[in-house]
Amino acid sequence: MYRMAHGERDVERMYAMPDVVAKLRRLADALERDQTFRIQIAGERIRVPARAQFSIEHERGDDEEEIEFQLKWPLEADTADTAEGDAVV
Repeated sequence: MYRMAHGERDVERMYAMPDVVAKLRRLADALERDQTFRIQIAGERIRVPARAQFSIEHERGDDEEEIEFQLKWPLEADTADTAEGDAVV
């Protein structure tokens, strides 16, 4: 799913379970080592700084539940970290 408004990007993509497991494993390794990491989503490479904040969100509706794992960081923080030692997710 792609949603864009006023230059913003909001992308949701479904992955096969083996792909999710591999991405989460590499993400956990990068977080544990306090490293920045990169991930490609819908054709765009995104660099997440080591100082990103991690949150978990739970939503419940009438017919479904959802858990979201989120990483957030200010845009200027992305340029503060060096590219050395980045983990690619």
